[in-house]
Amino acid sequence: MNKYSLSALAAAGLLAGGLATSANAADLGGNCCADLEERIAELEATTARKGNRKVSLTVSGWVAQNITWWDNGEDDDVYVHDSGTTLGSNVKFTGQATIVPGWTAGYVLHMELMGSDSLTMDETTANGPALYAGVLSDSLGYNSVQTLQSYWFIKSDHWGKVSVGLQSQASDNTAILVDGSGSLVPANWVAFDYRAFGSGTLGTILGAASCGTMGGAVGDCNGLTQNAVRYDTPTFAGFSASASWGADDFWDIALRYAGELHGFKVAAAIAYNEVDDDNYNNLGAVAGAATDADYFQAGLYLQHIGTGLWILGNYGDFDDNIAAVEQETWYIKAGIRRNWNHLGATVLYGEYENVDDAYSGDGNFDLWGLGAVQEIDAAAMSLWVKYRDIDADDGPGNEAEFQLFQFGGLINF
Repeated sequence: MNKYSLSALAAAGLLAGGLATSANAADLGGNCCADLEERIAELEATTARKGNRKVSLTVSGWVAQNITWWDNGEDDDVYVHDSGTTLGSNVKFTGQATIVPGWTAGYVLHMELMGSDSLTMDETTANGPALYAGVLSDSLGYNSVQTLQSYWFIKSDHWGKVSVGLQSQASDNTAILVDGSGSLVPANWVAFDYRAFGSGTLGTILGAASCGTMGGAVGDCNGLTQNAVRYDTPTFAGFSASASWGADDFWDIALRYAGELHGFKVAAAIAYNEVDDDNYNNLGAVAGAATDADYFQAGLYLQHIGTGLWILGNYGDFDDNIAAVEQETWYIKAGIRRNWNHLGATVLYGEYENVDDAYSGDGNFDLWGLGAVQEIDAAAMSLWVKYRDIDADDGPGNEAEFQLFQFGGLINF
């Protein structure tokens, strides 16, 4: 933004000089350039400015919106909505400055701005209110700007990075972030599209499959950003590790790998986190409820470079040590990524998810879906269509089915 502003101001300065010379030659008086000066002031007013020249400023983010038809077996409707907290429309301000060679300090300020949160829309709520730390932002169903991340960091090229503040903890979405297919936003194991749906059986099962008092949304335990201290190692031969801690109290660790092996792109990650608190409050968690739980997750992504064929596997194991209940989640997605047209890569995929024991001890949750994503490189944009079918049961005679069809898009800036 500064580059374009400086170019505009330089051009305006040259133009001003030319006009001034002509005006003097014609003896037109001293007010000849008032309009030009006003225009320059307007350009300056629309320019992103930094508070100083020592710390850089980068503005980025994306806008994501979807049109979804849903059917719960008793009712159906069509909603227009965002992609849900942590994937929703957002703007991020980042920057850093060099302390000494090899050492930098920086910051991240990350805000979400959603018109309708898909995590909280349901049969009677078309405009889902933003859900952050288990609290609805507006009881009327409308959203406000909310802080997703706000932290500073110090980084060494040799010793790694320490971050302090509201941020993604080491285990935040670790398993699904290995997905390099280009279909991560429309298709992952988190219940972004349907979490709050389900009056009756489906709602009971979805609520039960949401990581209990730890909070989360089907396969995404401890899934929101936290006030934490985090450490990230430098990358060695494709490997990196992270650890974080936050009051009152959680801790986690993660190990990641990314590289190419024998003609395949490979990305893998594992993470483990524990929460032990009397008042832990995360996505869907019960405020004031005692929490003693742990969660293990793993993800693996393989893509054959020559053909574009790929497969993603995710596994999660949640243990509630108070209720003495274990819950396992499996998610598999596979497809092909190829450049079949001049717009960009086309991604075709199929997906399957199973949540076993669903927290109630005898529940079961199955999801399958199909979809296609078209990337538009010239606009840093992706468009997609997808279909999902959910079957859930909580014992004989207590069953539910849910379907959705969605057209969506995301544009980066």
